[in-house]
Amino acid sequence: MFSLHADYQYFLYQGICDMRKSFDGLCGLVLGELGREPTDGSVYVFLNRRRTHLKLLHWEAGGFVLYYKRLEKGCFSLPNKARISWLELGLMVEGIEVKSSVQKPRFSLKKY
Repeated sequence: MFSLHADYQYFLYQGICDMRKSFDGLCGLVLGELGREPTDGSVYVFLNRRRTHLKLLHWEAGGFVLYYKRLEKGCFSLPNKARISWLELGLMVEGIEVKSSVQKPRFSLKKY
């Protein structure tokens, strides 16, 4: 069941990922390269060299979930930051590249 949503934190691995890596190999990248704990509930995003393959690693209750998407045409656009939002991930997966945008301020309750 696809259960990702905007409440999660999303981290983009800035290096090139070998898409043959599975759960253990991706967890090693999260620990070694990103310095984060793979079981913290965040979602980790990995791309291959040509940006035609995307993997998402996420810890849910009871184990890891791995989402994998391969494009038959085109490539994923790469945001220039390590932490991305749910919206930015959605745009990246759908192939939408925003050249310029302005986000208007919105009210939100502080989370403690």
